[in-house]
Amino acid sequence: MIEQAAARPTAWRGRTAAWLQAYGVYAALGGLILFNLVATSNFLTVDNFRTQLLQAAPVVIVALGMALVIGTEGIDLSVGAVMALAAAMIPQYLGYGAAAAVLVALLIGLAAGVFNGVLVARIGIQPIIATLALLVGGRGLALVIAHGQLVDVKNASFLTLGSGDVFGIPISVLIAALLAVLTGLLIRRTTFGRRLVAIGGNRSASELAGLPVRRVLVAVYAICGVFAALAGVLATARLQASDPADVGVLMELSAITAVVVGGTPLTGGKVRVVGTVAGALLMQLVLATLIKHDLPSSTAQMVQAVIIVAAVYVARGRNSR
Repeated sequence: MIEQAAARPTAWRGRTAAWLQAYGVYAALGGLILFNLVATSNFLTVDNFRTQLLQAAPVVIVALGMALVIGTEGIDLSVGAVMALAAAMIPQYLGYGAAAAVLVALLIGLAAGVFNGVLVARIGIQPIIATLALLVGGRGLALVIAHGQLVDVKNASFLTLGSGDVFGIPISVLIAALLAVLTGLLIRRTTFGRRLVAIGGNRSASELAGLPVRRVLVAVYAICGVFAALAGVLATARLQASDPADVGVLMELSAITAVVVGGTPLTGGKVRVVGTVAGALLMQLVLATLIKHDLPSSTAQMVQAVIIVAAVYVARGRNSR
């Protein structure tokens, strides 16, 4: 009887942790929206929602790539630097047309992702160390390409990516939504997605089962690199300027936060796509709410830090049972 009584609180805590990990981000997002409806002026306006979605779109795109990497029990700290590299390449090739400039930027992201993947999968370097190298060197290379200067972008076709819309919905938001759908289908409906999750769950067992572990890992980091480059392209189009010194700064932390808060465990073996999108929206709304109430962005960063620690703690408590 004593053992049963002692087991009840443990089981209750386990169920609570499981619920928080699965649905906590949606409850937090809903609660924050309700708070803003009551306490924030002009919150329920089309312009405000448009602004929030525009600001969240690059984070969503990068976070989706990060979720795939974390699903393999990896990490990619270089996404911000890849965004800067993509931004630096845009002015160099706009003379050949907007499509050519975007293609080159995406190829740069692909090359960066493959580089990270080879270091992790082929050479065996820990992901945090492998991607740290590009985090440091990538932004430096971007600044060298741009000669350390901000360059105004005036190509109308390219700027449409940042300011255009379809039926009133910004193009960048549509791109983020499309990538979220495709990422969800990739995880749930393809062999590649199932292999990715299996590798994150147990890499050694996956190798013994004959899965192409190295090939999958390289592909995952390549996808993450392309997503980061695309986010850099959209950020450049929205700013109407290429600024490698500023584009993507701290984006790796925002993406990791969105993924972890969204319920994807850092231990791998699971990818929550919808949760990742909700996590990115939650982080953006936290920042916007604090600024709307005259609190500095540094306070928002501290709040985000508390949120991610809480999310990791909940995930750790769940996984330890």
